[in-house]
Amino acid sequence: MKLTIENEILKIEWEEIEQFWAFNFTNPFKIPLAHILNITTDEPPSSWQEIRAPGTFLPGIIKAGTYYTPRGREFWYVVKDRDYLVLELQEEPFKKIVLTLEGNQSWKNRIMQLKNSSEFN
Repeated sequence: MKLTIENEILKIEWEEIEQFWAFNFTNPFKIPLAHILNITTDEPPSSWQEIRAPGTFLPGIIKAGTYYTPRGREFWYVVKDRDYLVLELQEEPFKKIVLTLEGNQSWKNRIMQLKNSSEFN
């Protein structure tokens, strides 16, 4: 996946194999920074109560796709148990997007900095 920010919009562009595993046909995801409520790099909660529809889950290998949880509809693309970037959203189809990617902390800082500077403009 590739993340970019243009005109106060976070774009998440998916590679073909990522789209395949996540059963994702929306490429790229476009999220206005104003719709991001919170960003963390903490491991998000996950439980047996989640319903995957559609997506892929192989324990310890991949968790990808749309998940319906007690917290709301979430999108996951996680391929390791570290380097999380968790976006909590409002006014979007998903309440949360959970990713794993290198440079997660720098992406968190960058998004928060741009988000905070745009809130005062």
